[in-house]
Amino acid sequence: MSLQPLTAVNCGSLLQPGCSLLQLDGDIFLFGQKGWPKRSCPTGVFGVRLKHGELKLRPISFSNDSCYLPPLRCPAVTRLEPHDGHPEGYLIHGGRTPNNEISSSLYLLTLDSRGCNRKVTLRCQERELVGEQPGPRYGHTLSVVHSLGKRACVVFGGRSYMPAGERSTENWNSVVDCPPQVFIIDLEFGCCSTHTLPELTDGQSFHLALARDDCVYFLGGHTLSSDSRPPRVFCLRVELLQGSPLLSCEHLDTGLSITSAIATRVGPSHEYIVLGGYQSETQKRMECSSVVLDDSGISIEPREAPQWTGEISHSHTWFGGSLGGGSALIGVPSEGRPAPPEAHYFYQVCFQKEGEGEGEDGNQGCSQESTDFEDSAPLEDSEELYFGREPHELEDSSEGEGDTYNEEDEEDESQTGYWVKCCLGCQVDPNTWEPYYSTELLRPAMIYCSKGEGGHWVHAQCMELTEGLLVRLSQGNGKYFCLDHGGLPRQEMTPPRQVLPLKRSPMKPQHRKGPMMPKMTPAKKRFFRRLFE
Repeated sequence: MSLQPLTAVNCGSLLQPGCSLLQLDGDIFLFGQKGWPKRSCPTGVFGVRLKHGELKLRPISFSNDSCYLPPLRCPAVTRLEPHDGHPEGYLIHGGRTPNNEISSSLYLLTLDSRGCNRKVTLRCQERELVGEQPGPRYGHTLSVVHSLGKRACVVFGGRSYMPAGERSTENWNSVVDCPPQVFIIDLEFGCCSTHTLPELTDGQSFHLALARDDCVYFLGGHTLSSDSRPPRVFCLRVELLQGSPLLSCEHLDTGLSITSAIATRVGPSHEYIVLGGYQSETQKRMECSSVVLDDSGISIEPREAPQWTGEISHSHTWFGGSLGGGSALIGVPSEGRPAPPEAHYFYQVCFQKEGEGEGEDGNQGCSQESTDFEDSAPLEDSEELYFGREPHELEDSSEGEGDTYNEEDEEDESQTGYWVKCCLGCQVDPNTWEPYYSTELLRPAMIYCSKGEGGHWVHAQCMELTEGLLVRLSQGNGKYFCLDHGGLPRQEMTPPRQVLPLKRSPMKPQHRKGPMMPKMTPAKKRFFRRLFE
């Protein structure tokens, strides 16, 4: 067991509470960066490289047949083992976007190809679901169970916004616990079914879910209605029968009072080390526990914790994820006056000696990071595209800095983001925004001002536009000038684009040759004249 400090090289701001770490084909990937994907990595997925105490990120590209994957925070993530010819991959469900929208989509992330210099290309596909689907949520868990030669996914817990009929201007951004229902997803056909069990009476979120064969164990969690973290463990057994699945649940006596914890697998057996998390809203859980799943059930025993540093002990929040192989990554916010240049301090915790866990499978557990202590990230909207380099251009890129992410290359988020202060009197706050127009669904309405260097976006609410005028301007081709550039009286129609006719001029050869005329002397001319006469 060891605790090693890490130095984040030009990437410290990307690892934030709510991100996820994935282990795929021996590599570690970071998913869920803060903000929308930037120019240097529009996929939002980075390869994590740890060497000589340094933490570096490498942008990862998607295949051409991939779908768009938003940078989701606190989604439910689980690993898919290779099965019936299908490669290993990760399932990602739900999560929050930087715009505070909550997703209900299910994505499958697999390895597409591996080029020279370990350049990895991933494939992302959105899975279509039918039936009783789980609604938008975050802070929940997604687990894979195997029964009778088949496998399925189990979705449980999480938080979401209040129902539409109960939302008002005062509680528009308030979240509630999702109902204590269990969703079973058939991975082959995408069919979903919901189940209600009498043992599960309260909704919970930010808990742990550890799966073995046909059983899923739910440890800890937070109930928002009672603001409690009871030390409980539920054992959910799923039998994938021919018709509909059969579920049974058992409430166990021993448990852990913990939320937002990290579970890392140790060895080839189902043994996990649980660390991190919170015992209460203001108290971190500094102890570690060993959790073993076997044929007899689950056993939880305390385990010696590392010698935490002063930054970890005195910090109010911490976050991280499993690196596989019995190790985990932990980050704590940096504090002090003046503020240090690094946004976070990072540490690698190892619970087994080097070489013990070689060849083991990835982590089957699913842990969630709480976002109760963080502010919402600004929404970035970059229109530039990223094109991956060819393999022959990646000379020694795995060891050098040519393909490493550098946050200094990005523009200032406050100037390029969607959530900008459109004018001096702008009152729109993306964290406490409330709908103003009936046409607004997920974010404030904005309209483009054509004045200035390239124009700029302004909030329609700050410009005191009526809803009818907003709709008319958004549907037509009229130029709009904000109050700083003339206001409403200076609207004018955009002139139609004049298409000039193409001039078709005949092509002239560069070297035009005339008819061949032989050179003749006067004597030859007289000879031919007498000959034809």
